[in-house]
Amino acid sequence: YDYSQELYDRYEAAFNQYIHSKVLPTLVEKKGEYMLKSLVTRWENHKIMVRWLSRFFNYLDRYFVQRHHIPTLKDVGVGCFRRLVYDEVKPSMRAAVLELIEKERDGEKVDRALIKNVIAIFVEMGLGTMSAYETDFEKDLLSHTAAFYGRKATQWIAEDSCPAYLIKAEACIVSERERVQTYLHQNTESKLISQVETNLLAQFETELLEKENSGCAALLIDDKTEDLSRMFRLFSSVPKGLQPIADIFKAHIQKEGMALVTSA
Repeated sequence: YDYSQELYDRYEAAFNQYIHSKVLPTLVEKKGEYMLKSLVTRWENHKIMVRWLSRFFNYLDRYFVQRHHIPTLKDVGVGCFRRLVYDEVKPSMRAAVLELIEKERDGEKVDRALIKNVIAIFVEMGLGTMSAYETDFEKDLLSHTAAFYGRKATQWIAEDSCPAYLIKAEACIVSERERVQTYLHQNTESKLISQVETNLLAQFETELLEKENSGCAALLIDDKTEDLSRMFRLFSSVPKGLQPIADIFKAHIQKEGMALVTSA
């Protein structure tokens, strides 16, 4: 008697029953960081359950699954979690992670290990691809990043001198690179840095370079080598970012040269 199909169906039903009775009730009642911690624990437990049940019924994977060209036991187990848990909580999951990241950007101390574990869930829900991470998290991360640094730039450009602004901008870029190394996926780095450079540097380049008493021309006159070096370093990463600096430098050389010729 071959009960493979019935056993395969019951295997999936066991996950469905467990998730509905044990997992979802504990997640729905929690919010924010507490929900994230509970989600990470539940996902780790789920992976253990999938691993051991797959071993118990390994016969199905070796014969029944291959013969009928259907999902493996592991894929069925992960698929149940994705369909019943992940699809249900991903909006609040994403919002909670973005809130933690924004708090960290504002100088608050957050649980980086927790964020890293939640990011790993976004990646694993892609089942071997980056589709879930990119669609369900990265897209919103980039838009939130643009909005955050857009607000910061508007505030800093009104308050700070050009050198002070560039020091803050460089610190932000360094912190975002560190953020990628610590808990975000490495594929995000170039997109994230591009958003920061666009909103902090590219959109305000003209205003920065022409700031009275502290812009590029003033730095050249005062021979502020360190500030000029930082300016070159930052705007060299921005598309066509060096051309305005080159124009100001050219005008400075011509002015100084003509002054020397006239005095001679």
